[in-house]
Amino acid sequence: MHEKSAATPQLLRRVNANAVLGCLRTTDVATGTDLMEWTGLTRASVIAVCEDLIRRGWLAELDSPRDAGPHKGRPARRFELNARAGVVLGIDIGAATTTAAVADLRGTIVGTASGSFRTTEIPAAERIGVVDQACLAALRAAGTTPDAVLAAAAGLAAPVDRSGKVLVTQPFWRQFDVGLRAAFADLHGWTVLLENDANLAVLGERWRGSGVGINDLVVILASERMGAGIIESGRLLHGHCGAAGEMGYLEMIEGVGSSAGIAALAREWYAAPSNPAVEAREVFAAAAAGDPAAVAVLDRLSERVARVIASVAFMVNPEQVVIGGGVAESASALLPGITALLPRFTATVPRVTVSPLGDTIVTVGAVRHALDFVEAHALDLELLPAAP
Repeated sequence: MHEKSAATPQLLRRVNANAVLGCLRTTDVATGTDLMEWTGLTRASVIAVCEDLIRRGWLAELDSPRDAGPHKGRPARRFELNARAGVVLGIDIGAATTTAAVADLRGTIVGTASGSFRTTEIPAAERIGVVDQACLAALRAAGTTPDAVLAAAAGLAAPVDRSGKVLVTQPFWRQFDVGLRAAFADLHGWTVLLENDANLAVLGERWRGSGVGINDLVVILASERMGAGIIESGRLLHGHCGAAGEMGYLEMIEGVGSSAGIAALAREWYAAPSNPAVEAREVFAAAAAGDPAAVAVLDRLSERVARVIASVAFMVNPEQVVIGGGVAESASALLPGITALLPRFTATVPRVTVSPLGDTIVTVGAVRHALDFVEAHALDLELLPAAP
């Protein structure tokens, strides 16, 4: 099927290579027959692609089984992805902290590191330096070097358009426009893909979270402030300036009034002279222990979040809405209330879940985004000669 749709030999080669790499990323070992079935390619095309990818270092051919024998026919050729032929970086850059994750070509995370920004308004060079040190520390933890990085994807708490340009029409967003792509290209020669953090979160959730296989999916990052990543008909939505999923409109929603997140509201609503610096997790723990004040906060949060999800349901009509971010584990306590309230607020009720990925959701999505780039450009990328 790929051969019939290819317009040129070069495009044919690239499409076929992407198809084979995509299949081998999701399985340990595949025979030529397996790859024919999964890709729709002819045997000759599969073998040609595999041999080309072996020469380039992307694949390895395994030894034939010893029991093939002279009377059992020609043994099937078996191929596997060389998962350590290179690595990708997934980076989550927030206002106060940054986390970098190194993953092999199967998406297995093999090293992580974090860093903190001195203030939220530090100079661009200093912010880049903190991110760079986190990336280098993650690479050391993974036992690899900067020249093994095939691509890096970074999630920002700001809208980013399809070309990777940060929208800077608000002061908070402007602090993320630091020239990271150019800086990392100069420092390390890396290709850096910039993306909104909620957009990466929805990619991660659809890949390795509770939304696997869902084509109409919304993830709401809901800890300190709310922002949404939207997949519609299997396609990530950006909008004209990259601001699809921004939730400033919540200021105009009755019963909501702001885009403040679950953690921020839990602290605010539970705060009192006796507990002025309480953390959100303590509020949820107090509610679980039967504290009436904390239970009342959770009831308010359930209604608030139900109204937010209802507004998303009216606009996007997703099959599933996922509550994600660092507050996800605690937010499980809100699900019964949200589920009960939603039919009051919308006639198109989605399934609501919390993400199992916790505060790794953005880095997981960033890894997926970087891997997508690597698979699409495999024939253009140079692997280390000494790659294992």
